Amino acid sequence: MTDTTLSASHYGDMNLDPYWMPYTHNRYFKRTRPLDRLIVGAQGAYYTTAEGKQVFDCLSGLWCSVLGHRPAKIVEAVKRQLDTADYIPAFQMASPETFRLAERIAEVAPADLNRVFFANSGSEAVDTAIKMAIAYHRLRGDAARTRIIGREKGYHGVGLGGISVGGMVANRKMFAPAMMLGVDHLPHTHSLKDMAFSRGQPTWGTHLAEELERIVALHDASTIAAVIVEPMQGSAGVVVPPVGYLNRLREICDRHGILLIFDEVICGFGRLGHWFGAQAFGVTPDLITFAKCVNNGTVPMGGVIARQGIYDTFMQGPDHVVEFFHGYTYSGHPLAVAAANATLDILHEEDVPARMLALAKLLETAVHSLKGEPNVIDIRNAGVSAAVEFAPLAGQPGVRALRVFEHALQRGMLLRFTGDIIAMAPPVISTPAEIERMIAVVGESIRAAG
Repeated sequence: MTDTTLSASHYGDMNLDPYWMPYTHNRYFKRTRPLDRLIVGAQGAYYTTAEGKQVFDCLSGLWCSVLGHRPAKIVEAVKRQLDTADYIPAFQMASPETFRLAERIAEVAPADLNRVFFANSGSEAVDTAIKMAIAYHRLRGDAARTRIIGREKGYHGVGLGGISVGGMVANRKMFAPAMMLGVDHLPHTHSLKDMAFSRGQPTWGTHLAEELERIVALHDASTIAAVIVEPMQGSAGVVVPPVGYLNRLREICDRHGILLIFDEVICGFGRLGHWFGAQAFGVTPDLITFAKCVNNGTVPMGGVIARQGIYDTFMQGPDHVVEFFHGYTYSGHPLAVAAANATLDILHEEDVPARMLALAKLLETAVHSLKGEPNVIDIRNAGVSAAVEFAPLAGQPGVRALRVFEHALQRGMLLRFTGDIIAMAPPVISTPAEIERMIAVVGESIRAAG
């Protein structure tokens, strides 16, 4: 573990000003200088703060460290790769291990999704999938199909494509002039009145998928390339699809020749108790975006899995010509690939998706025990993911969840908060006692927050 003996004298005197922190209230953070929010080490299910305190990682990093931190097999794989090669170009060249990784991902993906394109993040994966969808239709002679349909409250990263199809107002409002044209949005599927405190998939809300038919009628199917949704909306606060909703989207897309994209950056590689959310909900899309858990968050990696037929559509013309003018310097970076192959080893050898199913039942029972705590207006769960939503303080939205976050951190629990929602998605190595303790601390923190 990292040496933290200099915490008080060294970390406490650090200059925090130069670092512009992402998705962070910079002024509040730098004014309060919270040593318990400076992380200097990670091992298993715990972080070590600059104060030398161990805190339980309630959200697997940022939904990514599904196996816990620094599993020995992954650490050794990355070290071995550094002994062999630090960087291998992805254009016109490749590492054999990248081909092997793509084959392994294709083996666990649903149906005929068997062609894998590597990027470096979920944001890049989404922009890649959008480009694939538009180019696919163009190659088939449907050049008018350029419109992408997203969903309210959707989070698809922070690229211009991702915020265009995404539905989080705070991510969009400052960048309207730069966003993609020809984007529309389905309504979100969360209704407190109709589905509060649902366990797993709500039974209300299937009809909301019919809004896609209205959008198709408004724009005409001949202009629409794809619909993109998260099977389970993690960043919006674990918004779970109603029973039958995703199935209905699939049916409507099929009827009108529209591609269906599942953004599985959070759902993919075991989080929902299956390899992908597509399998968990029994609906097969045409494209899947992935990132995060593919290599346990060890080295940045993302990508897109495409149906065989989509790939084949691109494979035309002279065979010495580039078929898809897209890619990244770090696509299939050897360190990321090494970490991903080691992660897949563990996912298979330890049957992690099945273990997640068992842990999901435990988490569901535990988190719903918080019903009745002060100001709790909803509890939601899907797989090993859960969220608790609070009634906002008058005139101070977001403050109550921030208070819960801070009280929990003082008690050794690192939660995730967004708006007036706290989220939990602990790693698969979590014990029943750790889940029980996490929920107990959340309850204490809710009461302390007022």
